[in-house]
Amino acid sequence: MEQASPTQLHTLATPHPPPPTPLTIKEEEVNRLFKRLNTRKATGLDSVSPSLLKHCANRLSPVFRDIFNTSLETCHVPACFKTSAIVPVPKKTKITGLNDYRPVALTSVVMKSFEHLVLSYLKDITVPLLDPLQFAYIANRSVDDAVNMALHFILQHLDSPASYARILFVDFSFALNTIVPALLRDKLIQLNVPDSMCSWITNFLTDRQQFVRLGTHVSDLQHISTGSPQGCVLSPLLFSLYTNGCTSGHQSVKLLKFADDTTLISLISDGDESAYRGEMDHLVSWCSMNNLELNSLKTVEMIVDFRKDPAPLPPVILCDSPVTSVESFRFLGTTITKELKWEQNIRSLTKKAQQRMYFLRQLKKFLLPVKMLVNFYTAIIESILTSSITVWFAAATARDKSKLQRVIHSAEKVIGCSLPSLQELYVSRS
Repeated sequence: MEQASPTQLHTLATPHPPPPTPLTIKEEEVNRLFKRLNTRKATGLDSVSPSLLKHCANRLSPVFRDIFNTSLETCHVPACFKTSAIVPVPKKTKITGLNDYRPVALTSVVMKSFEHLVLSYLKDITVPLLDPLQFAYIANRSVDDAVNMALHFILQHLDSPASYARILFVDFSFALNTIVPALLRDKLIQLNVPDSMCSWITNFLTDRQQFVRLGTHVSDLQHISTGSPQGCVLSPLLFSLYTNGCTSGHQSVKLLKFADDTTLISLISDGDESAYRGEMDHLVSWCSMNNLELNSLKTVEMIVDFRKDPAPLPPVILCDSPVTSVESFRFLGTTITKELKWEQNIRSLTKKAQQRMYFLRQLKKFLLPVKMLVNFYTAIIESILTSSITVWFAAATARDKSKLQRVIHSAEKVIGCSLPSLQELYVSRS
């Protein structure tokens, strides 16, 4: 069991409710999932297509219900459900090395449906026991809430004299690929997950077969018993549960998490950084004990300091390497600057929205009905304009807001009808 101390990242001892009943899947649940499948999704290695499952859902649901329940009862996942093709997906336009690819697993569509059912069951059990500063998988919580909470901590602290904040944006190297099934099992038991489900998850993660596919080239088949494939439905939640015990033991240091996005916020007064540096050391130690590797090259720090003529601050050291200090960072989709200004974020939103206006104009040339144009605008352009709007709108300057409003006016001219203003969009989401 992980040890806890007042100054250490630890697992909080929480009284557990009675053990939940084991998962039993019903035919109507399988039927409903199959009928909701996106037929455009890729077919898995078992050659069972989403289209087949969707159109034959009524006939196939009872068959797969029995297969799923047998798998749960025996705590064994069929090998065909654990075989995947790893497809390297570029993270950026210019590729300079293997680290610029994201290894995405192409898995069985049937297994993905199965995972959705297990995911729902796990969330019902574990969400009440999750770290309060974990913002993923919790009802009525979103990335906006995580960003707002971070800003709340920082701004509230900066109201005090002689104060500043140091924010560490932590990056893990291949986080999902380093999960140790045996360690995960222990953590799931602490979260009141039934032993049978723990055994099923352990089997799901061990002795997986995979190969790399690049165009027409494929590698030899490999057997893997560590990690959870990127692309599996369960992977993000399993990582969140794996790191649930990673919390801060200091009131002045907050550890915010959104799935595998981890941010350490240190609220410093009178230049005393001992708690911040201590928590960083314990984070490194916790990761080492749990087989997680911190990427010191991609982990960066941003200092928010509104003091008059502050002295330069010494860099922090992570894994024997100084952490790079940045003036801005894209935090959960929102660009935050060290001045906590929003010009850069809004400039990015405006540019992206203007690029998408091209497609709206092209659709207009094909004489699409106004309703269809409005639907396209709402889904493709308005969604950009309102990205994290509850975070930045109140603090944005009138000049910056007007840039986004001009995009709305341009869309109104193209479509030929009035659209909700930026102010109205903000109010509707507040």
